[in-house]
Amino acid sequence: MFILNGQPLNPDLPFEHDGIQYPANWLRLATPEERAAIGITEVPDYPRPDDRFYWVTQNPDGTYTATPKDIVSIKAMKEQEIKSTAYSLLSQTDYKFIRMAETGIPVDDATKAYRIAVRASIVANETSLNAATSVDEIAALKFEWPQS
Repeated sequence: MFILNGQPLNPDLPFEHDGIQYPANWLRLATPEERAAIGITEVPDYPRPDDRFYWVTQNPDGTYTATPKDIVSIKAMKEQEIKSTAYSLLSQTDYKFIRMAETGIPVDDATKAYRIAVRASIVANETSLNAATSVDEIAALKFEWPQS
């Protein structure tokens, strides 16, 4: 990221400085010495905090300020994510139980074990979510799911 007079510059847009118009590609083509000669500094691109968990604003120096969102709302969102993932995983084998009810063909043990593992993951994921006491803790959670 390029900064001039405390303001970020988009490397693909033209800009004006001290009465001189610079074309859109100037920042990309200029050498570090040419940029420094007019007062442009380059700062690293900082990682943007996750907008699902934080109200994010970018500061003039390229850093971000992240204000945590309401923890109750975040927990509700993550709870819905757990339920949606579980539904998606379980629905892939629902047909086997419908087939068993309609035709009597038994469901294989691997499918039964997989569905038990999915349900156990629901409990484990909800437990870790409910144990979290801050938005930072929730943002760091990695929910585990069995592979089919």
